[in-house]
Amino acid sequence: MDAQRWQKIKGLFDAAVELDERKRAKFLINACTGDDDLLHEVAKMLDSFEGSESFLEAPAAEAVADLILDSDAKLTAGQTIGHYEIVRQLGVGGMGEVYLAKDSKLDRSVAIKILNEKFSAHQSNLERFTREAKAASALNHPNILVIHEIGETGKTNYIVSEFVTGKTLRTVVKESPLNVSEIIEIAVQIASALAAAHGEHIIHRDIKPENIMVRPDGYVKVLDFGLAKLIGSENSLFGLEDETKLQNQTAKGVIMGTVNYMSPEQAKGETVDERTDIFSLGVLMYEMIAGLTPFQADTVSETFANLIKTEPQPLSRFAANAPDELQRIVLKTLRKKKDDRYQTMKDLITDLKDLRDKLLFDEKIERSRVSGEEGATAVYHPSTGEVAGRTAETGAGWGLRVRRYRIVVAAIILIMIAVLIGGYYMFVRPGADPSATKKTLAVLPFLNLTQDPNAEYLSDGVAESIINNLSALSSLNIKSRNSSFRFKNDQTDTAKIGSLLGVETLVTGDIKQLGDKFVINVRLISAKDDSQIWGNQYVKGSGDLIAAQNEIAQAVAQNLRVRLTATDQQKIAKVYTQNPEAYQFYMQGQFHVFKLRPDEIDKGIANFQKAIELDPNYAMAYTGLSTAYRSLALGAQISPPENLQRAGVAGQKAIDLDPDLAEGHTAVATSLMWGRWDWAKAEAEYKRAIDLDPSSAITHIFYAQLLSCTGRHTEALAEAKRATEIEPLWPFASSIQGLVISNSGQTDEAIEKLRQTYDLDPGLWMPHLFVTSALINKGLYDEAIVEAHKTSELGPAQSQQIGYECYALAKSGRRDEALLVLSNLTKRSSVRYVPPYHFALSYMGLGDRENALASLEKAYERHDAMMVFLKVESKWQDLRSEPRFIELMKKMNLNN
Repeated sequence: MDAQRWQKIKGLFDAAVELDERKRAKFLINACTGDDDLLHEVAKMLDSFEGSESFLEAPAAEAVADLILDSDAKLTAGQTIGHYEIVRQLGVGGMGEVYLAKDSKLDRSVAIKILNEKFSAHQSNLERFTREAKAASALNHPNILVIHEIGETGKTNYIVSEFVTGKTLRTVVKESPLNVSEIIEIAVQIASALAAAHGEHIIHRDIKPENIMVRPDGYVKVLDFGLAKLIGSENSLFGLEDETKLQNQTAKGVIMGTVNYMSPEQAKGETVDERTDIFSLGVLMYEMIAGLTPFQADTVSETFANLIKTEPQPLSRFAANAPDELQRIVLKTLRKKKDDRYQTMKDLITDLKDLRDKLLFDEKIERSRVSGEEGATAVYHPSTGEVAGRTAETGAGWGLRVRRYRIVVAAIILIMIAVLIGGYYMFVRPGADPSATKKTLAVLPFLNLTQDPNAEYLSDGVAESIINNLSALSSLNIKSRNSSFRFKNDQTDTAKIGSLLGVETLVTGDIKQLGDKFVINVRLISAKDDSQIWGNQYVKGSGDLIAAQNEIAQAVAQNLRVRLTATDQQKIAKVYTQNPEAYQFYMQGQFHVFKLRPDEIDKGIANFQKAIELDPNYAMAYTGLSTAYRSLALGAQISPPENLQRAGVAGQKAIDLDPDLAEGHTAVATSLMWGRWDWAKAEAEYKRAIDLDPSSAITHIFYAQLLSCTGRHTEALAEAKRATEIEPLWPFASSIQGLVISNSGQTDEAIEKLRQTYDLDPGLWMPHLFVTSALINKGLYDEAIVEAHKTSELGPAQSQQIGYECYALAKSGRRDEALLVLSNLTKRSSVRYVPPYHFALSYMGLGDRENALASLEKAYERHDAMMVFLKVESKWQDLRSEPRFIELMKKMNLNN
């Protein structure tokens, strides 16, 4: 580009950037009349200045940034802004600079975005800067960048966000082609983030590769809600509405967004809604597959014309072996008319996940069919149309031989399993409990003497780490935190605690921070007479906490005179991470997740992810992450299929890192059971976890649920009983035991057990839910309605009790009230996830068999986790002869 041309571009940019957005478009069109290339070049610079830079994005404007501001870093390493110490500059663009910094208060890495003083003088720039922070901070989702703080010091305005290691999607796509599994996974994560935003009536309006970060572990973060717009919300959201309305009072023809990724309605300056993000995501998916965007042209005006009038080229032209269903999904997102696209992100996510599951299934079938072939997978790489031919034996005779072979193998396996199970239960299970001869111990939560509530996670974490180390010993029966942490706030009567827990000895302690040192006091106490068996004080730096909990565990075992085998010595000394910061993030994650509230679980997920970022080989952090996702899916009813899949992925990663980690096998089993309904594989994983840790109450209780849901009630009752014997004070295990008893047909016994559970935790909703169901089975509808209301009071995130309430009202003749409850459930589903299974319960009570069946079919299609109860829920009794119900049972392998 010659100097004269550049000066013209630079002059137009300088003039345009000072104009109000409403005047800018008209100015540029008049100034660049007849020269589309000139308009394109100026628009590129303006786009970099206005839109492309986000918190951690490598600015697209770096090539021109030093022409519009001094590109030397304004801050240097060691300088501070508030309590943030600058580490280094990450990027620079038209709006300002982005730095990596250290939060001295919370000892974490953050990113700080600083608005350049030249532009902070303009009120509109300050408003946009604030708007970006508020729009993002109003959202709470693991795939959306977390905003920590917005602040001002002197003349400097800044936003503090989490620091994400990784690459923009633009960089990822440039470096190497993505296979279909990767494309779908990235699309699902982006769509999930946008679904959360849409749920809060926020649309992004600027989805493009530069605004998507992909971490090394494949986790996706959506950035830059700087163009975010609120839609159709009557509720105030951090005062954002007024500013957003001002932003959108632009003259017709002023266009927000990036041209190649905007929707037709954006290009025409029309009103936009959630479906504009669906279109932009479709463009992203198209680009990931084809290697180019669907409407791009040599000039801006041609791109606009293509966007509004031209249909995209078929994807098969660029990637001939792209699955037909993927092509259909992408093209549906790219429909010109909004009404012809997917209407919600949830609908798009459902189709993407269905395709992902189908491809995974096809891949497994292909691997089992083609012996010796390498990588017979359902993935592809973008190409120019030349695709390597694929060969496969498809003759009818070969297929028949395979089927016969499978039948024979399956029969042999079934016989072997039957023999093994029979021997297991004949010779092992009924015998004396081997744990009866073990020494019994409970580690109570340590006291936090630092007087800083933010350090509470540390006192809990050290105690839990000691539990984890000691629980690996074969000669020691130690209570999990589920029971021992019940005494967090009252440890005065150790004799009573020991009696309630059924243990001989207790470990108590406290922790206090003095400067950069931690003082840990530990005591081993006889529960019988409160005498101290042993005690010690440990003074450690933050980097020595991992070693400290190992030392304490070994000292406890030694003073209990526990005989340690060579294997025990290895287990008790096992260290899962050498990174002290990762260890602290893990402890914080556990601290938040065990509060069992969705907002706290989200915080836990963020901490586990930070631990994994610091130490990708931290197996226990992956099990923590799996537990968190499982809790969201089954306890908070937040996108169960998606979170169950994530739970399984995290659990599998833990097993890959440590095959002998019982928690990992339990995590994978839970995902297989609830998320994939793969009963056989889930059972194998549960059994493996029990082999590795026979005293794990959570594994026994989850295994009991699997056995119960598949109709194996005798075995289920035995496993549930074992779980409550291990953890008699754990209300979750007691609740599930009551459910298992109810599923076996012992309704009165179940109600009695569940009502006993009320006393273990008066604030727990779960036993009330199961009592509601049991009372309905007895025909005690009025009592059931009372219990349903109690469930709603204690667990407002739940919705199954609403289905039960509707069922009970209808059965008791109060049909109008039942219909009102159903209407409220429908309204609830518009703002948060409600399992279709719960609608089916409502319709069944109302005698609407058609809608009940339709809802169950929808539950199957959407992989509703509640479908695991299809075989044992007595409320489906009148449907069991229906062909559609029988077909559902077959699909779920529950017809045996």
